[in-house]
Amino acid sequence: MNAEQRKMLLRTAKQAVEAAVQRRSMPQPQSGDPDLNERCGCFVTLKSAGRLRGCIGQFTGDQPLIELVARMAQASSTQDSRFFHDPIRPGELTKLNIEISVLSPLQRTQDPLSLRLGVDGVYIIRGGRSGCFLPQVVEETGWNKEKFLSYCCAHKAMLPPDAWKDPATEVYLFTVEAFNADWTDIK
Repeated sequence: MNAEQRKMLLRTAKQAVEAAVQRRSMPQPQSGDPDLNERCGCFVTLKSAGRLRGCIGQFTGDQPLIELVARMAQASSTQDSRFFHDPIRPGELTKLNIEISVLSPLQRTQDPLSLRLGVDGVYIIRGGRSGCFLPQVVEETGWNKEKFLSYCCAHKAMLPPDAWKDPATEVYLFTVEAFNADWTDIK
């Protein structure tokens, strides 16, 4: 993504979050840019003073990227179940940082330890349970590969911590192009 495309996606996410938190109808974003109309997955992460306030995404694009960013931004601000008890309030908007992660296609791996820390995200599935970590999680936690995989299993997929070692567990890797900005810097 070039700088202008990133600005457009951040502006789209900001407008969607603002509309959702203020309970207004969400604008329908559009762009003639072919890259912004690609169908790929994305996550939108919201933080306030470095503290997570919402993060929701989708691994595949069922609509143009610019529309999916708006939908995931809205969902991150109002539908992340971790924050149902403490939703984002209108007065908090100007303190938010918005991060968009545009995802590569998922690649199944038979060797989970082949993941590149800080480069690859992980998506783990077994028996109807699943969980994921974006690559940025390693930067925030300092975990090694085993801890990254084990925490994803235990705390995201609600599986035994060593489930990633079991061949019956599907482990997928992906990369992201991540970019962010503080609310007041998004024009």
